[in-house]
Amino acid sequence: MKGGMVAITGVGETPFLRRSEEPLMQMMVRACLAAIADAGLKPSDIDGYIGNRMTPGSDDLGPLIGMTDRAFTAVTDVAGGTAPAGQALILAQLAIEAGLARHVIIPYGIQSTKPGGVYGFHAKEPLKAALEMPVGFFGQPTYFASMANRYAYDHGLSEEELASVPITYRKWAEITPWAQRREPMGIEEYRQSRMISTPLRAVDCCLTTDAACAYIVSAVERAKDLPHPVVQVQGVGVGTNNFPHGVLFTQNPCTYEYPGEASAKKAYTMAGVVPADLDLAQVYDGFSISAIVQTEMLGLCGRGEGAKFYAAGHALPGGRMPVNTSGGHMSGGYVPGINLLIEGVRQLRGGQGERQVPDARLCAVAGLGGNSHSTTILARD
Repeated sequence: MKGGMVAITGVGETPFLRRSEEPLMQMMVRACLAAIADAGLKPSDIDGYIGNRMTPGSDDLGPLIGMTDRAFTAVTDVAGGTAPAGQALILAQLAIEAGLARHVIIPYGIQSTKPGGVYGFHAKEPLKAALEMPVGFFGQPTYFASMANRYAYDHGLSEEELASVPITYRKWAEITPWAQRREPMGIEEYRQSRMISTPLRAVDCCLTTDAACAYIVSAVERAKDLPHPVVQVQGVGVGTNNFPHGVLFTQNPCTYEYPGEASAKKAYTMAGVVPADLDLAQVYDGFSISAIVQTEMLGLCGRGEGAKFYAAGHALPGGRMPVNTSGGHMSGGYVPGINLLIEGVRQLRGGQGERQVPDARLCAVAGLGGNSHSTTILARD
């Protein structure tokens, strides 16, 4: 695959809500129609569909959004943010270059407030049910708290450094009109947040969100005829490790070692750039610790320096390397991976007012799936 062959031409989202009475399918239809309209296309122009194993497929959603020719369909097979922020883009580019589709829509929706919520994903794993849940080792905050403690042992991690991650993202959310959590937060407000699993407080965890997002991928030559500045997929890479989710959080010799360096290396090589070329980044922030580690893996700072990077203010509005400019998953909204990708597109298009990163031309987007990881490099033409 070569970079600069396809572009993201349309994006759409429903409001990020703590709880919505709207069915998931209806939210996904609205997000898809918004993305199609944003691209300046008609529903009948969409002839490719890439779904996710966690959401409705093209047989159900396609007719509802007005697709008349589903010439190409596929389903991503990795978890979390890796799927919509990385693997789906690879599939879309392959389909477009093969002539199987002209405009591919990629939707993703989540109802975190449904019974079981995001905990349902791991609750289905037999090894966890048999060996871990009975002794209380269950739930994403617990898993990532163990990672934070290991990281602190290896590199040091003060309360103030950990707090600087959600405080940074909240600063961005304060100036993002559609962010789910916009109330100001400093170190005192951070300390008032309830402890979930030491050292992670509630504000160190991603939001509970009901929402849907969608985006459209088209060939760059077609994108030039559409309304927005062309935002190319300059590079994309996916990395994986050999630990199934059932044992990932206990048997990996170092639990915070995601395959992020592998995905970043592939993406930077494909794009022909290095981390120093970036203007901003969107990092999958399921938890403060996962954001810290991925910030390092993207090469925005050295290994073991991620917490200090945030504490120094580098990722804040006006900082040298803005990160999660809509508030990320911890303050903006949690639709795994995809809303971070959409934010990268919006920043590169420009016109984002107070929160616009000046002269933004190159953005990295990191998507975490646990035992998989994606890095995507977006570039303004």
